[in-house]
Amino acid sequence: MTLNRPEKRNALTRDFIGEMNEWVTSVSLDESIRLFVIQSTGDVFCAGMDLGEMQSRITAVDPETEWQKDSDVYNDLVSKIFQLEIPTIAVLPGPALAGGTGMVFACDIVLASNNVFFQLPEPRRGITAAMVCPLLLYRTNVSTASYLLLSGKRVEADDALRMGLINELVPKDQLTTRRDELVASILTGSQSALGITKKHLRKMANVDVAGQIRASASVSAEARKTDDAKEGLAAFLEKRKPVWDASIS
Repeated sequence: MTLNRPEKRNALTRDFIGEMNEWVTSVSLDESIRLFVIQSTGDVFCAGMDLGEMQSRITAVDPETEWQKDSDVYNDLVSKIFQLEIPTIAVLPGPALAGGTGMVFACDIVLASNNVFFQLPEPRRGITAAMVCPLLLYRTNVSTASYLLLSGKRVEADDALRMGLINELVPKDQLTTRRDELVASILTGSQSALGITKKHLRKMANVDVAGQIRASASVSAEARKTDDAKEGLAAFLEKRKPVWDASIS
């Protein structure tokens, strides 16, 4: 599956996510497919949610319902990728930000070029990366998840490899070759053995990640209702610093 909105840095609209949901569903129902790769065109793997569309929800007749719908379709996508019974690989030619990281961390293996970075800038927009949180914890640990979720700082490729966010790091011009080599290596294994191994891994981890993502969808939608969320999104689109509400709720 190739994300192909390079002119928008592959930002996620509801329709775009819906198309990907349909694609992943078709993959899950096709027993002839043995492996799933998610990749992208352009210099950015995915910049996260389309903040212009998110901001436009404020003027909807029922914005709270619209925000919940946005969270639900994203929840469906990352949960479906995570629950695929075949091996999954994320191939990153460039950075993954915000909601874009969720698709990456839902995969079994992450292959990235050495110009990649990860960033979760949601608190700077007055919102939260709630649905990415369970996937981050599953792949790494509380310390790494806390750093990404709270600092908003970029994690460069070498640090991401050290943290376990990336499995293999290669020069960008070698990315396609290494992807094909990795795919070929995985496909030397038997389909049943690979499927059993994935199920066993999830069982041994003893974490209901899909359930945690579902529970996080309401947290994500709730965060978008705040005055800080409105201010943060407006400030980003207007290219100015946000003015936060100093009160504690």
